This record gives sequence, structure tokens and C-alpha cells, in this order.
Amino acid sequence: MDLKLNEEHEMIRRMAHEFAQKEVAPIAAEIDEKARFPLENVRKMGELGFLGLTVSEEYGGAGADTVAYVVAIEEIAKVCASTAVIMSVQNSLVCQGFEHFGDEAQKRTFLTRLASGQALGAFALTEPEAGCDAAALRTTARREGDRYILNGSKHFITNGAYADVVLVFAMTDPAAGSRGISAFIVEKGTPGFAVGREENKMGIRGSSTCELVFQDCAVPAAQRLGSEGQGYKIALTLLDGGRIGIAAQALGIAEGAFEAALSYAKTRRQFGQPIGNFQAIQWMLADMSTRIEAARLLTYRAALAKDAAKVSGARYSLEAAQAKLFASETAVWVADRAVQVHGGYGYMKDYPVERFYRDAKITEIYEGTSEVQRMVISGALLR
Repeated sequence: MDLKLNEEHEMIRRMAHEFAQKEVAPIAAEIDEKARFPLENVRKMGELGFLGLTVSEEYGGAGADTVAYVVAIEEIAKVCASTAVIMSVQNSLVCQGFEHFGDEAQKRTFLTRLASGQALGAFALTEPEAGCDAAALRTTARREGDRYILNGSKHFITNGAYADVVLVFAMTDPAAGSRGISAFIVEKGTPGFAVGREENKMGIRGSSTCELVFQDCAVPAAQRLGSEGQGYKIALTLLDGGRIGIAAQALGIAEGAFEAALSYAKTRRQFGQPIGNFQAIQWMLADMSTRIEAARLLTYRAALAKDAAKVSGARYSLEAAQAKLFASETAVWVADRAVQVHGGYGYMKDYPVERFYRDAKITEIYEGTSEVQRMVISGALLR
């Protein structure tokens, strides 16, 4: 398995790095403090092709592979985890949903707009009583002629308040359990569809995380994604890819925190010398660097496994879960150590490690908690 980046990957990394440093870094602290959705940079990501990076060129995407997508997320997450997760959801959970499960009309109508950045998407699976247990959905979709009537609510939906198109999962046959779940395409402005409470979060404060409410919301049958009862399979398939995106986000957070700690260790002086001269600091930096490299290898390996699956049809759930588990726990650990290297200054909002510390935690939770990842991994090992 060759984990070396090719010329295209390096080109995309440079593009993402330049965008992150010039456009994202200068406003990262401000969007965090004000919990402001960075709409201006979302539009710029669309112009650069980052919102449809892995979508086929036929549908307006960049046609890049998953490794390219991972390195782009990584570079952006180094400076702003909020911006990175907006991009991750758009690519992994929304665009890929249309590309893999949509019919031709749905791809032409929706995917082309999403891939070009003309539209923003959201993935609405989680409910107040259905988090890790995705099969316990209470949102229903009742068939009435050539339409479905949706009723229920969704919780913790990333991009929710700004999404033009939402993939909504609902029960079409409650008696069938997980086999009774179907997926629907709901557009902003559809009667009966409303944005509810916007969450006040600890981290990734620049991203939109909100409740979505459906009250007798009529959706044309032509906007069902996949066949009836296929929704649970669609959700799990997309979450495998989504976990690779979150692993890349976590990797970027860890790298950003490490780079800040390394720079601080070289310039902060105590007892007449840089604190980087002290073994306690040196060993923290050594461990941080080593864990980051291990997380990078797992994340890139998962990306390669996803790309290989396009040909072989093999599942990559194990690789995605391992990458997400290790990278997210690495992000939390490295951010914690970065704060420690900074001492009291690390606890202050004047330094970015304080934000990295808060942003890192969510990577252990969304798109499957660390406990869920361990279930996936052990299930694959014991199968």
C-alpha cells in the first residue's frame, strides 16, 4: 500500500493550505467567539471546488479521490475546525449520498448545484431519542399518492440552518425496524419544514448545529433517495465515508495544536532559556508528533481503502472506524498537551490552543462516538 502523496494530492494540499492561511485563519477566532457561520468562506470553498471535491466531473465536481479530500480537510482543520466540518458534511454525507444512491434526475437537479457550491447540504439522521441507535427513528414518512408526508424532528444537524438541500431519514414502515427507514430529499422553503433551535456549543462554534422540524411536510415521491426501506443502508454507507472526513478533521486539529505548541516551546523563556530545552516539554512534543503521524497513516489508509472499494466493492467500515477512533482521541490528547505546554496562557482565548482544545472533543462524538467505533472494530474482528 503506497501512502505517498502524488502530484495531484500535493497540488490540492497547496490550494487548501493557501486558502486556509489567507481566508480562514484571519477570521477563525472571530467566528468562534461570535458563533458566526462563515458564509463568505463557504462560498469561496465552492468557487475552489472544495464543496464537491470527490464528485465526478460529469456532475460539476472536481473528480478528486478520497486522499485528496482528506489532505484538503486536514489543511483547513489546522486553522478552523468549524470550516472543515462544513466541508466534510457537504462532501461525505450529502454529495456522496446523491452520487451513489441518486437517480439521474436527482443528480442533475441537486448534485450539480451542491458540487459547484451553489447549494449547501445537510444530513438529517440524528433525533433526540435516536443518536447512536439510528434504527430508533421516530420521524415518519407516510405515502399519499405521488408524495410522502413527513412528521417529526431532527437534532444536532450540521449546516442545518443554512442548508438548501437536506437528506432526511424517516420511517416509512415502523413495523420493519431498520428495514423500514427511507431517505428523502427536502428543499429549503418546503411548506411544513422549519429550522428550530440553534445549539450553543462548546466547540466548532462557527458551524451551524440545529434542530429541524417537519410538520405535515409534503415531499414528492420523486425526491425519495434510493428505494423505500433502503434508508438505513444508505445512512450507514455514508457514515463510513463521513468518518474518514472526521478523522481528517481531527488530524488537522491535532496538527494545528502541535504546531502552536512547538512554536511556543521555541520562543517562551523560563529560567533564562526556551522551555523547549526542558526534557518535560521535549517528551510531550515527541509524543504529540508520534501520535499525529500514526493518526495520519490510519486516516490515509482509510482513504485509500474507500477509493479501492469503488473497484472491488469491498467494505471499508473497519478502516474508517479505526482512523476515526484513533485520530479523534489523538486530537483530544494533543490539544490537551498543547494547552499544558502553554501553561496559563494556554487557558486564555488569546492563544489558538484554547480553541483547538474545545474543538477537538466533538470529533470523539459525532458520526459515531468512540464507543461506537470500538463496536464496529470489534464486530469486524469477531465476524
